[in-house]
Amino acid sequence: MSRTHRTRVIGSTTLALSLLATGCGTSGPGGGDALQVWALEDAAVNEIVERGIEAHNASHDVPAELVTFVNDAYKQRLQVALGSPNAPDVFFNWGGGNLAQYTDQDQVLDLTPTLDDNPEFRDAFLPSVLDVAAIDGAYYGVPLLGVQPVVMYYNKPVLEAAGLQPPRTLDDLHEAIEVLQADGVTPIVLPGAQGWTQLMWFSYLVDRIGGPEVFQAVVDEEEGAWHHPAVLEAMETCQDLVDRGAFGANFTSIDYDNGSASALLATGESAMFLMGSWDIAQQMDNNPGFVENDELGFTSFPVVEGGAGNPDAIVGNPSNYFSVNSDSQHAEAATDFLVETMASEEYVDELIKAGQVPAVEGIEDQLQESDHAEFATFTHQLVSGAPTFTQSWDQALAPAAAEAMLTNLQLLFIGDITPEEFAEDMEQQR
Repeated sequence: MSRTHRTRVIGSTTLALSLLATGCGTSGPGGGDALQVWALEDAAVNEIVERGIEAHNASHDVPAELVTFVNDAYKQRLQVALGSPNAPDVFFNWGGGNLAQYTDQDQVLDLTPTLDDNPEFRDAFLPSVLDVAAIDGAYYGVPLLGVQPVVMYYNKPVLEAAGLQPPRTLDDLHEAIEVLQADGVTPIVLPGAQGWTQLMWFSYLVDRIGGPEVFQAVVDEEEGAWHHPAVLEAMETCQDLVDRGAFGANFTSIDYDNGSASALLATGESAMFLMGSWDIAQQMDNNPGFVENDELGFTSFPVVEGGAGNPDAIVGNPSNYFSVNSDSQHAEAATDFLVETMASEEYVDELIKAGQVPAVEGIEDQLQESDHAEFATFTHQLVSGAPTFTQSWDQALAPAAAEAMLTNLQLLFIGDITPEEFAEDMEQQR
């Protein structure tokens, strides 16, 4: 590759730490003539970022290079590197609590002035997604990838045969559970072998019952946040759904990663499935006829009547983000790269071609021309109309607290702990 367009892949923590210790091949804020952009290894997305880098390098004196890492190596590498002479100039992160751990150490450049100076760039992004990179009123990142809200999928023929519509409210869901059980159908797929799938139910219910402020109090580690009435009611509702038979008797043995959960929906053994927007790719890979025959439906999470949350609010993975190292010697070049690339027509087009739904405004016509146009348009409209987009709690919380939460969720769903015991244990994690 040419000097102005280089890509390196770091595949192990050992190699990453070795490079950090020796300074080999780095050109971070302590010196060097290259603008380092750090990201996760993802073949499809990396190609898009690389093309953006090529465009940047064609018109700038400071050349950029993309350095990619596998997920496990990346987090440790970044934590050690930031604040050192070998840190990146631009770095990938998950926004929210993940980003806050670096802003707390003053290691991230405040991009608010850049956004204010470039209002067209700022206003290009969907507000609910951009806001996930806002901490204490200032912006520290911009969206890098497409949006991934959690949605309620359903099998159209199964619901039609039962005389049911997709549930609009929690009461509708209760009715559907009863009817579907009578028809011998498991109402809802739940891959309970993995706690993050149960988290989707819990986090949506907390938001519907109490609003986004409840989640924020938990993230901010406010005393008593886990004992908030909305949190306890959400836990009780999860256990009530289990008791009603919503997820069947064997949900703890179902795994998402092996495709079995998605297959249960596609074959009609289950009627509904709460999962991230990425499941459309899973269905197309493993059950293409289910999608191509227009048997796959999708809708938003049910409303909890009387709840304080906005029924248009959503949860999931808002996006991934690019941020700038506050110690970068190439801060101006780094912000230029973000402004000129992340919402450019070329970059957005490439994301759509890769099957993503970019976190930008005004792309409905382009999405209607894309593969799976109906689902892509639905996803974009869902996020566009969302007053808030709550980040997945296991990404927002500190790693130890997130692990404890997922463990407790699995215990909660099988009835081994009470909501009060769950809350008390999490309070101890603060």
